[in-house]
Amino acid sequence: MGGTMVLGWDMTAALAMARALGVDPLIAAECLPEIEAVMVRKLNEQMDHAHG
Repeated sequence: MGGTMVLGWDMTAALAMARALGVDPLIAAECLPEIEAVMVRKLNEQMDHAHG
């Protein structure tokens, strides 16, 4: 990889965004880690493919 990779999300910001959208904080706290793991993996795959 070109030295750049995504390690994770700012969960404080993610929970604040969920709250602003009216999502129940308990549901968001339960779902966000799994969603984060998939998104981090996919973003890193895309960056890896883009850099060769």
